[in-house]
Amino acid sequence: MRVIASSLRKGNIVEIDGKLGVIMAVENIHPGKGTPVTQMDVRRIADGVKVSLRYKTTDQVERAFVEDRKHQYMYQDSDGFHFMNMDSYDQVSVPADIIGDAAAYLQPEMEVTISLHEGTPVAIEIAPRATLEVTETEPTMKGQTASSSYKPALLSNGVRTMVPPFVTTGTRIVVNTDDGSYIERAKD
Repeated sequence: MRVIASSLRKGNIVEIDGKLGVIMAVENIHPGKGTPVTQMDVRRIADGVKVSLRYKTTDQVERAFVEDRKHQYMYQDSDGFHFMNMDSYDQVSVPADIIGDAAAYLQPEMEVTISLHEGTPVAIEIAPRATLEVTETEPTMKGQTASSSYKPALLSNGVRTMVPPFVTTGTRIVVNTDDGSYIERAKD
């Protein structure tokens, strides 16, 4: 299916020179003068090579047909990450390079969307937010205000992030799974 380049988003599967690739990052650039362009970083599925592509925003790009299915995360071993189809109870093994940075946020029984192309997993989408516990952070200094600088913290999944001064060790917070940034204190 051919679509215009400006309609593509992160996680979409495209066909470039007869090879499938998953879009890792996409940016629409509208310069003051000249033609608007769409810049995208694509990881080829077959060999894992990352390529940078640039199209005019009105250029047609071949978008591959993929089937998105809900799966539940089960466990990880040397073969990769294992998921179970919620409808048929079939198990799927997804290699670590397809999971990427999302691996840190996978939790047992978490529901994810796996994109399959001809039965082969090509991309994964996890929830945009995750609730984690702060396992280590600096104590709050007297005189610091909530609007001042953030302080470093280590989360229960091993990811480091910056949190507001009022967050202490043991506090549960909500983070953005795309970049690991602090969103809010968990309401539980």
